[in-house]
Amino acid sequence: MTDMSQEPLVGEELSEAVLTLTLGRAPAHPLSRAMIAALHDALSRAMADDRVHVLVIHGPGRIFCAGHDLKEIARHRADPDEGKAFVSELFAACAALMLDLARCPKPTIAMVEGIATAAGLQLMASCDLAYASPAARFCLPGVKNGGFCTTPAVAVSRLIGPRAVKEMAMTSATYGADWALAAGLINRILPDETLAAHVGALARDLAACNQGPLRRGIATLDRHLDLPLEDAYALATPVMIEHFMDPGRRHLDWTD
Repeated sequence: MTDMSQEPLVGEELSEAVLTLTLGRAPAHPLSRAMIAALHDALSRAMADDRVHVLVIHGPGRIFCAGHDLKEIARHRADPDEGKAFVSELFAACAALMLDLARCPKPTIAMVEGIATAAGLQLMASCDLAYASPAARFCLPGVKNGGFCTTPAVAVSRLIGPRAVKEMAMTSATYGADWALAAGLINRILPDETLAAHVGALARDLAACNQGPLRRGIATLDRHLDLPLEDAYALATPVMIEHFMDPGRRHLDWTD
């Protein structure tokens, strides 16, 4: 029998400038306090590593990520404060991870084979792109657990409309890949046998791009989405000029 305690919380594989972060602790890959720390550490190192151009986050199997470890939280109910200090630290750490992931200057891709639920869906939604198998499912189940998926809804609401995210959060229903694609929660549904190959090829193509304009372009796109049209052009135009002056594209249209 495999000793789960000896498995890494987050596996790391770097190939052709693409770093794949594989969530451990199968099958649920829960976002325990330790998992959040390990994932955030891997993300921080990747952002500072010039060898890494693209990140892929993968929770293999029938569960992409089940969200927070409710058993871990339950154990802290015996604390003198009934666990308030622990959950305060937990959610602060989770928010910091999700913010850094959403603002990562390098392209991030989620590869989803199974269900992404609660903070697991938040993790997926915080990536730039998400590709899923036909078996993938998506859920904000907080209401069924006597609460509400308030923080996961922050990331999800940036991708889908207010009525859709409210329905997800208020009903705790589980939605299939077709619904997620139509809602804008994922980019594409791919057959199980081609999902990894598609994500890998896309990641390698992005890793081979001129990185300066790519990263500035993504950051500018994120910033101007909520701006008035005039302000969006005012923000984007100087960045576009920088793209054309970038030495990395000299071979395209510069002549000696």
